[in-house]
Amino acid sequence: MKETLRYLAGIAGPSGYGSKSTAEQVSQDCCSSVPSHLTAIITGATSGIGAETARVLAKRGVRIVIPARDLGKAAEVKDEIQRESPKAEVIILEIDLSSLASVNRFCSEFLALRLPLNILINNGGVFSQALEYSEDKVEMTFATNYLGHHFLTEKLLDKMVETAAQTGIRGRIINVSSVIHSWVKRDGFCFNQLLNPKNYNGTRAYAQSKLANILHVKELARHLKARNARVSVNAVHPGIVKTGIIRAHKGFITDSVFFIASKLLKSTSQGASTTCYVALSPEVEGVSGKYFADCNESDCSNLANDESEARKLWKQTRLLIHRLLYQPTA
Repeated sequence: MKETLRYLAGIAGPSGYGSKSTAEQVSQDCCSSVPSHLTAIITGATSGIGAETARVLAKRGVRIVIPARDLGKAAEVKDEIQRESPKAEVIILEIDLSSLASVNRFCSEFLALRLPLNILINNGGVFSQALEYSEDKVEMTFATNYLGHHFLTEKLLDKMVETAAQTGIRGRIINVSSVIHSWVKRDGFCFNQLLNPKNYNGTRAYAQSKLANILHVKELARHLKARNARVSVNAVHPGIVKTGIIRAHKGFITDSVFFIASKLLKSTSQGASTTCYVALSPEVEGVSGKYFADCNESDCSNLANDESEARKLWKQTRLLIHRLLYQPTA
């Protein structure tokens, strides 16, 4: 109850920010400490909080790379960013996060540019009411929200470690998750069922993908620490934001409940604030393997904190990616 009241009132936490803080406010306060010539890749930046994150980071002088399936939408976002920030550098490259082959092509194209990489924001996501499969024959929500981002991070990690070593600026990876991850119970998180569910439920699939995002953070943080890499990785819950994901959920929320709930929703700028805080704030320097909400470190579910579950998911994911890429079935 106390946390709910804090959220509704927008009371600031230890960071000095709360649920009502905006991306503009957070990034402005970090302005003096943001190094020059940073490069950030932001998935899902053609709309919603991804587009807002790109706009605000570009305004603070960060070079933005937008991986996009819809290049037309990406071009519109680029135009909007450069109208506000004429000196902003925005690069658009094609990607379909649900396709491992497409992710692989994107990474090759980006690495060929020989740019540094300081920030990777795994923000893109889908919610599918009906059961669909990716070209890799993986359930679409899991393929897009988790598997594609896991592979993207894997392919770009050496570049981030290299950039951090050369510049002395710690790299930051951010997985955009959701509080809905806590709805998943241990007996409802079976890897094979995530790939090919027998009884599909869109909300459950979305929650499972968001839990996987946090488990990815936990295990990747352990690997980065073991190799003494100057790269940190954290998960964020943006809040319940008025975006396309919410509109897709209207099938399972009645109009009356949705109307009431909509009064509690964050604006897009408020939703992007935690991502921007974790991406830029000096207060988060060196913090890794954590979960943030409302611009403050927060608690995730017991399952999300389970090291053995994180390790198991990591191994299963790596084996799956290898099989799909290098041992494809006819």
